[in-house]
Parts: sequence; structure tokens; C-alpha cells
Amino acid sequence: MKLASVRVVTRDIDGMVEFYQRLSGIEPVRPAVGFAEIRFGGATLAISSEDLIKLFNAGAATAAANRSAILEFEVKDVDAVFERMNASGTNIVMPTTLMPWGNRSLLLRDPDGNLVNLFSRPKR
Repeated sequence: MKLASVRVVTRDIDGMVEFYQRLSGIEPVRPAVGFAEIRFGGATLAISSEDLIKLFNAGAATAAANRSAILEFEVKDVDAVFERMNASGTNIVMPTTLMPWGNRSLLLRDPDGNLVNLFSRPKR
């Protein structure tokens, strides 16, 4: 088994795609109206409009209703990501902080309020 993707459902597909494109620097792929993918090496972040869920799986997911999952991304320089995202007015939950296990971590919220953790591992 291989984790292929995580899908975020939103009412604002364009805003979410723009946010994750700015965050990652990766050009999104839009294979269908109301659906986009940010393809990372090894996994994909899929972004779906709530309208598609209503069309094919009514009631299966509700946009902007998550308070339990955290999307986590390992980056080379978390401080640079903090500067870029902070300058764009992103909701910063926790500025770059050295965690007890050695990672430098940054917590922010995407436009729908989903929690996003970006971290850099300690240099060895």
C-alpha cells in the first residue's frame, strides 16, 4: 500500500490552490474543473471544490470543518518559509520555534483554517 494523496475540500478552490502554490512553489495541475493537485515527490495534495463532493458524494465531506488533522511538510529552510508566508498575511499560529526533538517548526492556517506544520530537521 502507498499513500497517494490527501484531499482538502474547500468552497474557495482558487484561493486554496493559490495558497498551496505560494507555500510550496509547485505549479498546480488542474485535471478537472473544481479539482487541482499539488504534486510533491512521493505524494499529492489534492484540492477539491465542495461542489464536486456534493455532486458525487453528497454529505461525505464538509469544507472548512476540520479541527483534527495537521498537514505536515518538511522543508529545507523553515525560516525562509516563515518570512514568505508572514509577508503575505498568512495566519501564523506559531512562528518558527525550536522543538524539544530538534526540529524547527512553523504552524500556520490555510485559507479554510486547516492547520499546516512546516518543519526543518536539525543538521547533523
